[in-house]
Amino acid sequence: MTTIKLYNTKTRAKEVFEPLDPANVRMYVCGPTVYDRAHLGNARPVIVFDVLFRLLRHVYGADHVTYVRNFTDVDDKINARAAESRRSIGEITEETTRWYLEDMAALGALEPTKMPRATAFIPQMVKMIEELIASGHAYEAEGHVLFAVDSYTDYGKLSGRTVDDMIAGARVEVVPYKRNPMDFVMWKPSADDLPGWDSPWGRGRPGWHIECSAMAYELLGESFDIHGGGNDLMFPHHENEIAQSTCAHPKGDFARYWMHNEMLQVEGKKMSKSLGNFFTVRDLLDQGVPGEVIRFVFLSTHYGKPMDWTRKKVRDAKATLTKWYRQVAQAQDGGAPHVAVINAVMDDLNTHGALTEIHQLSHADDVVALRASLQFLGFMGSAVPDWASEQTADEAVAAVLDGIVADRRAARAAKDFAEADRLRAILDAAGVIVVDAPDRTTWSLGPDFDATKLEAVK
Repeated sequence: MTTIKLYNTKTRAKEVFEPLDPANVRMYVCGPTVYDRAHLGNARPVIVFDVLFRLLRHVYGADHVTYVRNFTDVDDKINARAAESRRSIGEITEETTRWYLEDMAALGALEPTKMPRATAFIPQMVKMIEELIASGHAYEAEGHVLFAVDSYTDYGKLSGRTVDDMIAGARVEVVPYKRNPMDFVMWKPSADDLPGWDSPWGRGRPGWHIECSAMAYELLGESFDIHGGGNDLMFPHHENEIAQSTCAHPKGDFARYWMHNEMLQVEGKKMSKSLGNFFTVRDLLDQGVPGEVIRFVFLSTHYGKPMDWTRKKVRDAKATLTKWYRQVAQAQDGGAPHVAVINAVMDDLNTHGALTEIHQLSHADDVVALRASLQFLGFMGSAVPDWASEQTADEAVAAVLDGIVADRRAARAAKDFAEADRLRAILDAAGVIVVDAPDRTTWSLGPDFDATKLEAVK
């Protein structure tokens, strides 16, 4: 029997995944706020949960998995960008949403089943807020509606913090209308120059946290299987989602399994603009780093561990994928992924282990299984990409040197020592270090290597 095991942040343990309904497996992942290009760190949860989506589809069937990832298209960051650029909010969110989908597709990510926009679910948010006020879990104050944290005794369990700890460690907005410093906004008033909707509390707009609670309920129900995102969302966003949703729908479980990916570093340091190591996915793509290479680097580290993006990892990933892509270039589609690759991913998305299994598989003769295994992990479309099929300058030099060395050995075997000496002289002049052994000849490039000197071989 197929057994998927996932680490559940909620219980702090790896658990056997048992969906509420195997015919309708449901997953919600927090998506982007669409005001700018996605930076590299934004891509990690996309790739992590894309692998989980692919696994669930493989096990339960593509028609039996619903994956929801939202777009936050109403937010103060968007408002600020519109004011700064003198462009309309709608124009910015439309453009940025398109950019996001294009960039994530370049990384091999499938589009989720549903991609709701927050602004399409304002009535549902208002309704949930009204229900929370009626049940005593929220209150109106000076045009705002706030969730009363004191009314929910389990607040803080997901992140493992007490309310006192959260107040001490967080930048809590202190305003006179809050009953408790930890109470958070679900609805706030909007000035005439900002997006706003009519509500029982006046013209306003939703807070960030209520968006996901309302959309998850409308699209997946009061209980669903998996909720995911980066661990930076665990508090306060996910903590607040749980509080709102379980109080609004006390008979449901909201999400049963909570999964969080760790953060990203660049060359051992936190990515930041001040350090000059901040870049977007599009920056890398425009610099010629293939999307599959970015994906490979991400999957080389388990999602639950911090990931260090380095130039060396990029070079190694490209070399490895080039080798594998060329191996499977003529293989047919339609094969089955190797069971060892599947088993690795079923063990809490052990993608590092899955890539190790593919390394082993690449030494076997089953190129059909190798191709299918790569496709299962989100690599390898219908054809080998140009960057992997075209010979690089380094590979061209290596091919020339291999040919000269082979010709020299053939000349020596035929006792044509004049030709053998001529070829050796060319290699020496080009700065190639040659080592002869009884059974083979090896070469390496010396510090003064000059490829133009190899033209004398003609």
